[in-house]
Amino acid sequence: MCLPADEVPSLPRPDQVDKPENLPFIVADKATLPGIVVDNTEAKLVGNWQHSVHTPPFVGAGYIHDMKEKKGEKTATFTPELPATGLYEVRIAHNSNVRRAQGVPITIHHSKGTSVVQINENEPAPLAKLFRSIGRFHFQKGRKGSVVIGTKGTEGKYVIVDAVQFIPAPNHP
Repeated sequence: MCLPADEVPSLPRPDQVDKPENLPFIVADKATLPGIVVDNTEAKLVGNWQHSVHTPPFVGAGYIHDMKEKKGEKTATFTPELPATGLYEVRIAHNSNVRRAQGVPITIHHSKGTSVVQINENEPAPLAKLFRSIGRFHFQKGRKGSVVIGTKGTEGKYVIVDAVQFIPAPNHP
């Protein structure tokens, strides 16, 4: 489910959010970020997700969450258009608070196979209060790789889906 452009709300006011101190960290225009960024509005979604701006920061006009429902049935797939074959650092954008899930499963489909990692969305993202690196992976040019954020094993907590960033990385550790 993607929201039509005319249904995406404007950025929130301080009295509309739970963490107004994080409003300055919102990145309204993903084009200002390095690398290739795929926002939640561009992701292929399975299941019903809820749009929100309640907890900043976020990329674009907000983020989506799984409503703590139908765990294991919902996914969000981010497929970038990569300009070149090579190594990319993959970063996940999410906000944090005590109602966020720990152990959020993320599956990375890259040119060397498939990798699965888990992140704790309960903890603040360490990069600009918005992004968390999940590793470096080799991808082919074009739309051949993807990152899938799932909800399995996250009962009782919200899974946040915002954006995935692919930053070209040096080809050495």
